[in-house]
Amino acid sequence: MIRSRRIKLAHTVLALFAIAILGKAASVQLVHGSKWLAQAERQQTTARNIPAPRGEILDATRRVLAQSREMVRLEIAPREVTEPAKLRAALAKLDIDKALIARALDTSAKYLTIPGRFLAVDAADATSLRGVHSYATVMRALAASQGAEGIVGHVDADNKAVDGLELSLDSILRGIAGTTTVYKDSKGQVRESPIAPGTAPTKGNSVVLTINADLQEIAEKALADAVVRMGAEGGDIVILDPHDGEVLAMASRRLDRQTSAAVLTEPFEPGSTMKPFLAAGLLQRGLVRDEDSVDTGNGVLQVKGRSQPIHDDHLIGRAPLAKVLQWSSNIGIVKFSERLSPQQEFETLRDFGFGTPTGLPYPTESSGSLRPPKTWSLASANSMAMGYEIAVTPLQLAVAYAPFANGGELVEPALVKEIIGPDGAVRYRHSRRVVRRVMSKAVAEKLRHMLLDVVDEGTALQAALDNYLLAGKTGTPRVSVRGRYVEGRYNPNFVSLFPGDAPQYVMIVKLTAPTSSIYAASTAAPVTKAILQAAIAARDAALDRSKLASSVVPMRRDTTKRLASRLTRPAVPTHAAGDDAPDQGGSIPFVVNLPAPPEEPIPRLIKPIPEVRGLNLRDAVRSLHSAGFRVQLARGGGAPSTEPAAGALIPTGALVRLHFDY
Repeated sequence: MIRSRRIKLAHTVLALFAIAILGKAASVQLVHGSKWLAQAERQQTTARNIPAPRGEILDATRRVLAQSREMVRLEIAPREVTEPAKLRAALAKLDIDKALIARALDTSAKYLTIPGRFLAVDAADATSLRGVHSYATVMRALAASQGAEGIVGHVDADNKAVDGLELSLDSILRGIAGTTTVYKDSKGQVRESPIAPGTAPTKGNSVVLTINADLQEIAEKALADAVVRMGAEGGDIVILDPHDGEVLAMASRRLDRQTSAAVLTEPFEPGSTMKPFLAAGLLQRGLVRDEDSVDTGNGVLQVKGRSQPIHDDHLIGRAPLAKVLQWSSNIGIVKFSERLSPQQEFETLRDFGFGTPTGLPYPTESSGSLRPPKTWSLASANSMAMGYEIAVTPLQLAVAYAPFANGGELVEPALVKEIIGPDGAVRYRHSRRVVRRVMSKAVAEKLRHMLLDVVDEGTALQAALDNYLLAGKTGTPRVSVRGRYVEGRYNPNFVSLFPGDAPQYVMIVKLTAPTSSIYAASTAAPVTKAILQAAIAARDAALDRSKLASSVVPMRRDTTKRLASRLTRPAVPTHAAGDDAPDQGGSIPFVVNLPAPPEEPIPRLIKPIPEVRGLNLRDAVRSLHSAGFRVQLARGGGAPSTEPAAGALIPTGALVRLHFDY
């Protein structure tokens, strides 16, 4: 009896226990099921961001300057590894240090992050193994020259913009990150969800710059050579299209290093290269006529408000405005500019854009300095006429000279030519924007002829070219440090218009404290000549060669004079006795080397780089050539691979490096 009761009690307890289990199960699954399901999702799944590739940055000829490459980071859990021999071989293929491979296989460690990033295709053997966890990332690859790199800028390891155009155009270049859902099993192995694929990343817009890579390289090499050869502390070069304001090249150098676009960020007192602007203000207001002249005396002038007298390097006596510019007379420009009121002088310089940023999309552009007349001293008007008490960037100076080349209009400079969406559609295209008209066409033409005389017969003879006219102006200002001028230190600079009859370039060459000579005529001017000669010889240096051919003029063997009157002469005239004839009488033969006729433009399509893995060298080269790319062989790299990587979209005609063991 007692035993029977005990059995019933046990059955009752078991029944109650079963009921409790069923109740708990019902509570977990039916009442609180959604809560526990959400908790399981949080523990077992996670959303992972897929970084978006930034858009390419291209030069004006569609040459890639900066490009994103999709990469992977590797993390290894040694205790999860089941095939150590295969993992060792896969990591060795990635050129990972042997000591690091040994650590990756050391089961005493729970986790190891492999430094560096790898192409997904290169790391495929490793990522397919158990215990290897991969994470998508993006690396920015730069193909720009050192100087262009300073303009383009950089991104950090997390693909975030740091400086340069990468920073100022970040909202345009960066894409939209994608997402994916991954599951983690009981052993910590991560797998992508088959039912929640997530969203694919959207690539950023590509930006086409106005910079011409060939011309940029010419400018950088010429500047680097000049800095070393002339013992300078640095220098800057800007080349600008004066008609639409496109910046074709910008180079800056400080001692033995390139800088981050100092042409935009470091203003200087320009000296005599400011004189044409005062001349333009005088002519535009009708305050100077062709027959007007001033007496420069014996080259020394003491004016009120200045502790030191004004000096001229060249004694020209009584001279008109054209001769004052030709020989860069300080006394002459000071006397002529006294016809302008302080307000008129200020307005003249302000209208040429001085004292305000140019508006180029660069994060740290300087505005220079131009003080209002109420802050001037008694000597300020005279100092500004000679290019002192005013600070300009090399870019500002180049932009201000453009009206002398284009008929009197100040145009807004541009560094971005086009913006192209990830679908290939053009979202933006630069068009010419006129800020204001600063002088009439007649005044601009007159000033340009005066600048021709500076090179033909004045202070810039060393810049003269054999077969082309060149207009320009020299300046040799002193260097000031913390408000004081330093003895023996100068910033010689030369601004030129090429060719002088129909300018396609405005170029400024500025050197900082050269020791070989202080004068622009023997420093900046010869550098200008070297750049122009290289640009003329280059295949693609942003020159319209059909127009350039019409600018060719003959070069007399016995003189460097090529007066502006030759603008109306035919390209190959016949000399007659008494008509600019040579001393021997009659005519002399000469040869004019005309540039080659322009080639028909080849349409450049954006195409993906073909996959070359598994091909031999001959077939790999043939595949790339067939796709329309130029090929450069690079020794090493194991299996064949390309740089940029296979699948990258680049314009046909671009250079692709083929890495191959041969």
